[in-house]
Amino acid sequence: MNRAKLEVGELSSSLIHKEKPRDGVVHGFSGEEQDGIKTTSATTMVVLSTSVAVCGSYVFGTAIGYSSPAQTGITDDLGLSVAEYSFFGSILTIGAMIGAVMSGRLADYIGRKRTMGFSEIFCIIGWLLILFSKAALWLDFGRMLVGYGMGLLSYVVPVYIAEVTPKDIRGGFTSVHQLMICCGVSITYLIGAFATWRTLALIGTIPCLMQLLGLFFIPESPRWQAKIGKWKECEASLQCLRGNNADISNEASEIKDYTEQLQRLSESSVFDLFQKDYAWSLIVGVGLMVLQQFGGVNGIAFYASSIFISAGFSGSVGMIAMVVVQVPMTTLGVLLLDKSGRRPLLLVSAAGTCLGCFLVGLPFLLQVYTGSFSLGMGGIPWVIMSEIFPINMKGSAGSLVTLVSWLGSWIISFAFNFLMKWSSTAKLVPETKGRTLEEIQASMNPVSLER
Repeated sequence: MNRAKLEVGELSSSLIHKEKPRDGVVHGFSGEEQDGIKTTSATTMVVLSTSVAVCGSYVFGTAIGYSSPAQTGITDDLGLSVAEYSFFGSILTIGAMIGAVMSGRLADYIGRKRTMGFSEIFCIIGWLLILFSKAALWLDFGRMLVGYGMGLLSYVVPVYIAEVTPKDIRGGFTSVHQLMICCGVSITYLIGAFATWRTLALIGTIPCLMQLLGLFFIPESPRWQAKIGKWKECEASLQCLRGNNADISNEASEIKDYTEQLQRLSESSVFDLFQKDYAWSLIVGVGLMVLQQFGGVNGIAFYASSIFISAGFSGSVGMIAMVVVQVPMTTLGVLLLDKSGRRPLLLVSAAGTCLGCFLVGLPFLLQVYTGSFSLGMGGIPWVIMSEIFPINMKGSAGSLVTLVSWLGSWIISFAFNFLMKWSSTAKLVPETKGRTLEEIQASMNPVSLER
């Protein structure tokens, strides 16, 4: 079957149709003026659906933030070495890579809601294994299960939010995903300054249970229901999201036309992503994740406490200082995203993150780094990932982009502790003063005298 030439921009713009404000809406989030008409505000159900979805983002944040405050307690109680604890910290991302590979297809097959629920089951089991672990093996296995659930959530949460929100507030609502990750990290830091690592693991199960419960009260994504041919369910979900008195005929028709166009295409595979039709979207999606992860954010997030201690500060005070900067800056990013646009905020954030990286390398001024990263680099790549791929490619593309993100995260989080203790100049270049040539050469090129 010939593949139809559908522009990604056209497909993305047809996902959500503009509506006028109607009764029964929450006016806390208003759209912008277009052609003299004020665009749609969020209904109570859109707010509720987003709130339930971002419980998964909070789980994501607690998992990332856990290893920093827990480091001293776990290494003391279980006697882990630097290498063993680095493996514990980074195995989260190995689990997340496995989850990322499966996330797109799973969300397409069983739906967005079921995927969120499925992921939380793994997270709960993982946290309980960490809570009751007496040896490194079970500790690592529990951390990997939490990571697997996290890998699923990192894809399906922003996609679900993007598919249920009106386009004029989609960016701000989708970026709440990053805000809640930030809140999860920050609150875990704060609680971890006073609680034991086992208590912190138990607390990690609470947002998982909250999302599992909340999923019973929100609708499935109408775009996913349309994709699998459930037209009545699609219209019912859309009506629920837009309000009982809302006229959804135009939006429902747009979704139906869009879906019917996609159904004329042959079944997509991951290899279809590498056609020139999708090259721009793929470069943007993957490139932003590479830029995000290789900025080193997860190395700092995973081991913030030890970084502050190495810099001569209190680990607890340092983490609280990060929270004071991180949460307000992420909130500012959420508020600005639909006003300033993605690109300007991303450029400002990237420039600040670069400056912060430089300063971290000097006097460990982490507040500049985390503040700049939280403004845009933390959330915007996930927002754009949820927007730029057409729904027939979203599963494969989302899996690939999320996999790249977690692969980068694993490299950074595993290597970071070693890099904190290692300097290429200090370790590789020997001191030759006062040593004979034979001593120098023997130390650098050991040769066995036994032949």
